[in-house]
Amino acid sequence: MPADRIHLVRHGEVHNPDRVLYGRIPGYRLSELGERMADAAAASHAAHPPVRLVASPLQRTQESAAPWAERYGLEIVADADLIEPHNRFEGTHVRTAIRDVRNWPYLVNPWRPSWGEAFSSIAERMMRAVDTAWNSVDTGEVVLVSHQLPIWMVARTVARQRLAHDPRARRCTLSSITSLERRDGRFVEVDYQEPARDLLAQSTDLGAV
Repeated sequence: MPADRIHLVRHGEVHNPDRVLYGRIPGYRLSELGERMADAAAASHAAHPPVRLVASPLQRTQESAAPWAERYGLEIVADADLIEPHNRFEGTHVRTAIRDVRNWPYLVNPWRPSWGEAFSSIAERMMRAVDTAWNSVDTGEVVLVSHQLPIWMVARTVARQRLAHDPRARRCTLSSITSLERRDGRFVEVDYQEPARDLLAQSTDLGAV
């Protein structure tokens, strides 16, 4: 038998005093508030302890996975399929960068998007990670710690919605948990929780464009 349920967990708030789009830039750790968010996410599953823990290799996701590892005695397995997509605007203030005519060639197709990894590519690798996780255990629940856009690509894929979307409309807050099960041969979303909801008003969330 494979897993019972897959949980896609977004990382907590990142320490980002310059408020740039950090993407895959190394060195971006969780803020103190982000650590509390990650703790809240892990604590929310005390009644259903996961049996396997997988995370994107970036620092903020590894740190967000740490409370799960400590609480449930799990090893953090790194999976590059869960990583944040590359983005031409990493390290910049996006609203300023898009006004620069030198960047306009990267903005020609927001439905792909032309400034970074294609939505279809993100969805493909994320669904591969989900499928791998589903078959990695004989029973129990598996936690995958990832990023906003990759998780949102999974949510839209399993809902059979087009991948192109307005980034402002993503339903994937910091430390949120999107849960999947496999039914009749396909993955479906069965739950969405925001364990850190009480902390969100204090946070700064610069999700990838």
